[in-house]
Amino acid sequence: MHRLKLISVGVDIGVALPSELLARLNLKKGDVLHLRETPDGFLLTGNPAFENQMESAREIMNKRRKVLRKLAR
Repeated sequence: MHRLKLISVGVDIGVALPSELLARLNLKKGDVLHLRETPDGFLLTGNPAFENQMESAREIMNKRRKVLRKLAR
């Protein structure tokens, strides 16, 4: 179990993650974490596969913007 500290980030509140935890999760500054509620509490994970899929989808949407607009009509 890790003890996490809440910190101020501008007008928001953030969580400071220890470097050893970041290393174990293979995370770095700027990565996205996913928080999911489970029957046992909350699950905080990094999901690089999902992020890679979303990046590919964004590239396709940008490349095919005109086609997607016509299909949306």
